[in-house]
Amino acid sequence: MRVSTSERTMNYVILLAFAVFAIYPILSIVVAGLQPDAEAQGGLGNLAQAWEIGRFGSYLRTSLLVSTFVVAVSTVLSVLAGFALGTMRFRGADALFYLMLIGIMMPAEAIVVPLFFDLRSVGLTDTFWAIALPQVAQSVAFGTFWLRAAFRSSSRSIVEAARLDGASTGRILWQVLVPLARPAIVTLVVLTFMWTWNEFLIPLVMVPTNEALRTAPLGLGFFSGQYTQGYALLAAGATIVALPVVIVYLFLQRHFIAGMLEGAVKD
Repeated sequence: MRVSTSERTMNYVILLAFAVFAIYPILSIVVAGLQPDAEAQGGLGNLAQAWEIGRFGSYLRTSLLVSTFVVAVSTVLSVLAGFALGTMRFRGADALFYLMLIGIMMPAEAIVVPLFFDLRSVGLTDTFWAIALPQVAQSVAFGTFWLRAAFRSSSRSIVEAARLDGASTGRILWQVLVPLARPAIVTLVVLTFMWTWNEFLIPLVMVPTNEALRTAPLGLGFFSGQYTQGYALLAAGATIVALPVVIVYLFLQRHFIAGMLEGAVKD
């Protein structure tokens, strides 16, 4: 079906409008972070000044460690759980899947306080594990839902052919299905990294006194009220905190978009 010139032009106009609507707030923060004010001289020096005053080097390192751990562990567990629930039939599979859905629907605000007391009773508050483990649990719930759909939509004939060739269940998963589900897995990695990196409530509650374990968003929150009142340095700090997420997305955007569109082209 051929698209007329006017229709194509209108499509580009609408897409451009949405692009401007999405990008303008980001660019405004970046531009504001380079402007001079009473506390900042302006230019790239604002980024260096915010980095030094706000101690973002330590906060970014903590966020990177937490995000890497959460992404790695939750992705592996999601692949295993998604494979089991998407390709196997066993008693309690549906109940287990709906239990996973409850984990997706349950907001962190509803569980963070009792979770804090549970972790404190076993001595895990103010530790790396108090930040990472709750986010692993949250990410596995969504990851299982996401990869279950990906594995269920995979070709049955390929799996059966692998079984006829004598491939074990583990080999079918890691050498047959995982390569086919790579766009979905990469999309899951990007989403999990973004959610973990931007998480504010769990680090705020779980590490109330250990400043060394503050993550980048949490450090930015303290930076805005404790170290500076100027808008330029605050915007520069926000730019520093958001930059890793932008870099990860730019590197993986092709696989991310392919994974998001994969379900739209399959029956």
